[in-house]
Amino acid sequence: MTSKAVRPGGGVIEEVEPQELKERLDRGDRLVLVDVREPFERMLADLPDHGQTSIPVREIPSRGRDLDPEAEIVVYCRSGPRSAWATERLMEMGFSRVYNLKGGIMGWKTRVDTTLQSY
Repeated sequence: MTSKAVRPGGGVIEEVEPQELKERLDRGDRLVLVDVREPFERMLADLPDHGQTSIPVREIPSRGRDLDPEAEIVVYCRSGPRSAWATERLMEMGFSRVYNLKGGIMGWKTRVDTTLQSY
C-alpha cells in the first residue's frame, strides 16, 4: 500500500512498501525501477532484475529527464533517504507517478528477501 511521507522542509512524497512492490512486479505491472545508489552498491545487493535504470543520486538533476514522465516510477537506494530526495527532484521536474521504495534495499531485505546481503 502506498503512503505519504513528509520530508524535511515540508515536501510530501508517495512511498510504496516493499511487499506491494514485489506483488506488483510478480503481477507484471509496468514499472520503471530507478536505482540511485553508487555502482559499487549494486554489486553488493540489489532487487531482482526488472530492467532497473541506474542513475546515481547526484545525477538525478541532470539525467532525470531521460526518464519517461508518463511512466510509473519507483526510486530506491540502500535505506530510503537518497531515493526520497531523488523522488522529490523528479516531482519538481513534473513527474507525477513517482514513488520512493520505503526502506530501500534494506526494507526489501527485511520484508521480502532475507537472503540479501546487508551493507
